[in-house]
This record gives sequence, C-alpha cells and structure tokens, in this order.
Amino acid sequence: MSEPLRWQRTASTLTLSGKLDRDTLRSLWEQRETVMAEVGTIDVSALERVDTSGLALLVHLREIARAQGHAPVFSGVTDKLHSLIKLYNLQQIIVSAEKSA
Repeated sequence: MSEPLRWQRTASTLTLSGKLDRDTLRSLWEQRETVMAEVGTIDVSALERVDTSGLALLVHLREIARAQGHAPVFSGVTDKLHSLIKLYNLQQIIVSAEKSA
C-alpha cells in the first residue's frame, strides 16, 4: 500500500513526506502554483520513496518557484534520491542546500 504524500508549508520552506510517485502526486500537482508561492527551500528529507514521476514534479516545482522570482534549494536529499538525480543528469537543476552551502 502506498503511503500518501503529505506536505506542509512553514515560512518559506515546503516539507514533503511520504511517497512521491505517480500514484501519490496528483493532489500536490493540482495545488502546485499555490503551494510554491514564496518557497525558498524544498525539504525532501522525509520522503520515503521518489520515482521518476516524482522527480519530474520536483523539477517542475523548482521551475514554478523560479517563475515567481525565487531560486529554491532542496534540503535533506537522500543518497537514493541523489542517485536518481545523477542518473538523469539533473544536478544543476535539483540543487541541494547542503551542496550549495
């Protein structure tokens, strides 16, 4: 059974938890413009699983924030997610807060 995707906004941080995959991302997709308003950090440390659909949504969320005038960074990138990012050559797009510090 798929753990639902949950998210919470605290100040300028969007925290994602649960599973970010093709079966769980629809609710976030439908609210993406509103959710991304004023977001500077996307915390992915509590994500249990991310598939390629979830990775595509992370890229899209970053682009929404950039269109709104922000340059969001990602915090809590796990080794598994980093491997997926590297596999798709997205290191310049999914910028980790830990790497940019």
